Amino acid sequence: MAHIGTSWPADLIPVGERAEVPPESPEALTLERGATLLSPKVDAVPDDGPELLRRLLPKGGHSLLAVPLFARGHLLGAVQLWRTERAESFNEDDARLLEEVGSRAALSVDNARRYTRERRTALALQHSLLAGAGTRTPAAETFGAYLPTATAAGIGGDWYDVIPLSSLRVALVIGDVVGHGLAASGTMGRLRTAVQALADLDLPPDELLTHVDDLVQRLPGDPDATASITGATCLYAEYDPASGHCRIASAGHPPPAVVDADGRSRFIDVDPGPPLGVGGMPFETADVALTPGSVLVLYSDGLVTGPDHDLDRGMRKLLENIDKTDVTHRELEGPGRNLLDAMGGASHDDDTTLLLARVHPLPAEDVVTWDLPSDPTCVKQAREFALRQLTTWGLDDLAFTTELVVSELVTNAFRYGGRGPIVVRLIRGDVLVCEVSDLSNTQPRLRRARSTDEGGRGLFLVAQLTHRWGSRYQQTGKTIWAEQAITNDTKVAGATAWSGLTG
Repeated sequence: MAHIGTSWPADLIPVGERAEVPPESPEALTLERGATLLSPKVDAVPDDGPELLRRLLPKGGHSLLAVPLFARGHLLGAVQLWRTERAESFNEDDARLLEEVGSRAALSVDNARRYTRERRTALALQHSLLAGAGTRTPAAETFGAYLPTATAAGIGGDWYDVIPLSSLRVALVIGDVVGHGLAASGTMGRLRTAVQALADLDLPPDELLTHVDDLVQRLPGDPDATASITGATCLYAEYDPASGHCRIASAGHPPPAVVDADGRSRFIDVDPGPPLGVGGMPFETADVALTPGSVLVLYSDGLVTGPDHDLDRGMRKLLENIDKTDVTHRELEGPGRNLLDAMGGASHDDDTTLLLARVHPLPAEDVVTWDLPSDPTCVKQAREFALRQLTTWGLDDLAFTTELVVSELVTNAFRYGGRGPIVVRLIRGDVLVCEVSDLSNTQPRLRRARSTDEGGRGLFLVAQLTHRWGSRYQQTGKTIWAEQAITNDTKVAGATAWSGLTG
């Protein structure tokens, strides 16, 4: 609504209030048919007339002109004009002019409606595919935030993720799909799912990005692929709280920053590698030792590219704002919000994603390792070492299950691991982790032994008595791991299962 005067008349319906026009009124029926309503002479509403008419008709209004807003076969509303101060009435020329204005306005309204609907859908899809804002694991506490751009470019394909890995490790992921709209959000969902699946296989960061790169190269060949999606960037960081080291690989993504426990910030030197979808080039892994309490800062380029698109200047500004924000002694959400506001947030012409992670290395007394010779005595030694350590930790209730797990995994390593030492490691966190490493690359296989078989039940028993188990490969050899939850219910269940199987 608009009024020629300096203020809106108090007796008229104010801007923003719904005008309940009777649908059976002649004016409404005329507009619904798509016809222009021209009433050169309109009688004034008496003071005792219907309240609705007195609130709809401006004081002194004597001539009415209204046209429907039609666009793409839909009636979106109407434009209504009243003449109050000028004595002459609306005529046919006025009606044709308003019809032209109305047709253009209707098309603009429908475009805005369609854009709003698509943006709302893309934003809902984007948020449904992202990880939660905050997570807590034994390895790290995190805070993540995603801010869509407010420009006409629309929702992009930025994402972040926090993935728990075996042996209390955690993966921190951040990525950015080239393009905007639903296609970018859909591609982001596919890439995030692929990264989660590959992370569950415990692949090294560089190998994981190689597999994701192959996937992106196959996307344009899909029948429903969108030409605007040409690639993506991604950074994958794997933090091990037992060693305090973080392995990072990047596919064309800006390097992460780290804030040491003393408050000093710096960028980590990571070879960015090519973006996903380029192919043909290897990815490099950087190994960084992090001190207790350090905070990793992962971000998308939307945070550091301002209107001038100067990435170097934006990264310098990011370090300056990190130094001004106390991220080492506060809960991460507050500094994260402050950092987004200081960097401009949603005012940028691209989506903005930020992921903060404060790492927590395990105390030295919570990790024990034994190197055992590859001979028949190694199984007995491993059991004795494990039982002694459980007593030291006060976890005697897990002794039965742990003794079985250690025996089976070390026996398999001795039989199939070839020559070389066998490494046994116990890790205490919110779960008890048992790891056995050998020099063989043979894939462990879970099978159900027949009643007449003399063996083949080892991994089956391990799978039944533990919370979860799996294997991962190093440059030389592999590690088989199993986790037991450290809770009273699990302790009782583990002891009961052992009694049933051995009795």
